[in-house]
Amino acid sequence: MSKIKIFYVVNVDWFFLSHRLPIALAAKAAGYEVTIVTANSGKIDVIKNYGLNVIEAPFSRSGTSLINEFKTFFFLFNLFRKHKPAIVHLVTIKPNIYGSLAATFFKNIAVVNAVSGLGYNFSEGRKGILQRLIMTMMKISYNRHQVSFIFQNDTDLEDFIKMGLTTGNRSILIPGSGVNLDEFQYVPADEKDREGHVSFLLPARMLYDKGVLIFVDAAKLIKDKLNGKAKFILAGALDPENKTGVPENELLAMQIPGYIEWIGFQSDMLNVLKSSQVVVLPSYYREGLPKSLIEACAIGRPIITTNMPGCKECVSDGFNGYLVTPKNVDDLADKMLSLFDDQALRQGMGVNSRKVAEEKFSIQFVIDATLNLYSKILSKKMSN
Repeated sequence: MSKIKIFYVVNVDWFFLSHRLPIALAAKAAGYEVTIVTANSGKIDVIKNYGLNVIEAPFSRSGTSLINEFKTFFFLFNLFRKHKPAIVHLVTIKPNIYGSLAATFFKNIAVVNAVSGLGYNFSEGRKGILQRLIMTMMKISYNRHQVSFIFQNDTDLEDFIKMGLTTGNRSILIPGSGVNLDEFQYVPADEKDREGHVSFLLPARMLYDKGVLIFVDAAKLIKDKLNGKAKFILAGALDPENKTGVPENELLAMQIPGYIEWIGFQSDMLNVLKSSQVVVLPSYYREGLPKSLIEACAIGRPIITTNMPGCKECVSDGFNGYLVTPKNVDDLADKMLSLFDDQALRQGMGVNSRKVAEEKFSIQFVIDATLNLYSKILSKKMSN
């Protein structure tokens, strides 16, 4: 008897590795035939080394060429027609839309749309022609009983229901992509880093919408008080394909030696997190549930983030960190000063962060919930 085919369609290979690899490996271990469909940024061989099938896809994350967008849709249409997967698990908004639309032509393909935030096009109240076009495509492709949704936060789920894109019985809530609590164990933060500083870490891609400038401006605002005592670290890659990517020359110009530093992409984020005293993400982006904050919770760090969908799910204000107003430099600076001044408060909030991770963010919960969804989908298909 042939294995049941699952295709994971993800916009780029590195995102699959960082956010969906454990789920795909668990599906393979459960007996599914697993194939990853993704763009190649140089990590496809890494995926293959895990014993997973890979098909390279012509995804462009910037989406500025209409011809390329049509090519992406027809690529997925032809792929589904040729391979006839039982389930396509679509991750991030472009695969969600084009994959769901392509699957409408094949009644035996069930769709799982993983909504990992609404991203740039739904941030800042953007309501232009592009947003209306995206909404139209969503309504055409999403409103079928074969389409299920995984949401990472309540706000996105509620918004999709209000917009008429899904219903409660086709949607489940799984908080984030999970964290391995054995790998990301609780490690109490040192009072200071090796150089005698209290280290504030922003771990994210270098996007304006992630609050990079807010973080830097807040650090500059309190420089007279903290210079030589604190350090503000930006750890993340450039993302020139993203519309809100911060240019390299601007990042370099922001630096203040010994005080504000951009250290670029880090392959070992666990040790970068361990070396920090406080983790900060002043994002005003429509996040799903940031993996960096889940990992910061797991190792036991206090978190300062914004009261935005996705971010706010990681922090109970005053318990394991602080929620600040998006784009409010003064508010962020005040909260950073509060944590700088009180080492006992940092330690207590760090302990509480670990409790939050254990209660909400275990990778095993994410895997079990996802595989259970697959089983329900297949049972429903067999009964129809």
